[in-house]
Amino acid sequence: MENKQSLNLDNGFACPIPKSDYANILLAHGSGGKMTHQLIEEMFLPQFRNELLDQLHDGAVFTIGEEKVAFSTDSYVVNPIFFPGGNIGELAVNGTVNDIAMCGAKPLYLSAGFIIEEGLPVEDLWKIVLSMKEAAQKAGVLLVTGDTKVVDRGKGDKLFINTSGVGLVAGGVEIGPKRIQAGDKIIVSGEIGLHGIAIMSVREGLDFETVIKSDTAPLNGLVDGMLNAGGEIHALRDPTRGGVATSLNELAQQSGLGLIVDEEAIPIPDDVKGACELLGLDPLYIANEGKLLAFVSARDADVVLDAMRKHPLGERSVVVGEVVDRYHGTVVMNSKIGGTRVVDMLSGEQLPRIC
Repeated sequence: MENKQSLNLDNGFACPIPKSDYANILLAHGSGGKMTHQLIEEMFLPQFRNELLDQLHDGAVFTIGEEKVAFSTDSYVVNPIFFPGGNIGELAVNGTVNDIAMCGAKPLYLSAGFIIEEGLPVEDLWKIVLSMKEAAQKAGVLLVTGDTKVVDRGKGDKLFINTSGVGLVAGGVEIGPKRIQAGDKIIVSGEIGLHGIAIMSVREGLDFETVIKSDTAPLNGLVDGMLNAGGEIHALRDPTRGGVATSLNELAQQSGLGLIVDEEAIPIPDDVKGACELLGLDPLYIANEGKLLAFVSARDADVVLDAMRKHPLGERSVVVGEVVDRYHGTVVMNSKIGGTRVVDMLSGEQLPRIC
């Protein structure tokens, strides 16, 4: 017998609650890993399913009149709200700009919703607002609407921010997981793991030999250069929650193809490697906020890679793998020692409250 409870609605109908191993929501449900996907697939998608939502992209892409529009929303609950290399406000602007850019769109307008806990120092809020202004100017977007709420002391955690964004997709641009093809090269735009370790160093009061700073940055300029290079780009993804490994698994499952990545090719800075070894973490699952994964036709990979390396945020771009018509829905890694292993999606996340 299935383990389902019934939820009584006002109209008298009984709606079965989806089967779950957990009676209450856990932090792991917001990690971007298996538990997040289970929550989305079993609770949210069946109730709201439609053609646009089923894209399961970083944002929805649709047409209004003659314009192709990308729309995305995200909420930021990072703890702490200030960290090396940025803060929650800058992160919120850059994160939504990047989600729009991953759709192949030019970000134009943002909204911002602030949920402020009573007792937050006004000076801290001011610093965050100024950083959001600077980040929006750097990305070339306008914040055009918003909302502010204050909750009782102890009923929040200093500050939560929601940002939504709208952008336009140029004619002929088609970016999405379903367009990934066997033979595509997988490119990462630079060194991974910086954001997550920057957060952890502050949260846990850890001192490393060097200060590890978050890589938070707007990627729309980099994407614009890639699109203008003329190569055939099939998919883009910024590997935030759950890191590179989780994003690769998502794209493998959404495309139905297999991904083979080369462990030695993945760029991981030495200080991140050292921190991960000390903390027992895997850098493949550490969040990034200024990197992207690109799936590019093999014949155009060199052209796109050259364009990426000409941009400050893509100088260390490298090919790390390829798409194959086997291992369907699975990520396989060629290890440094010469073997292969499956890179699975974690149930939760190594570092919660990371964005």
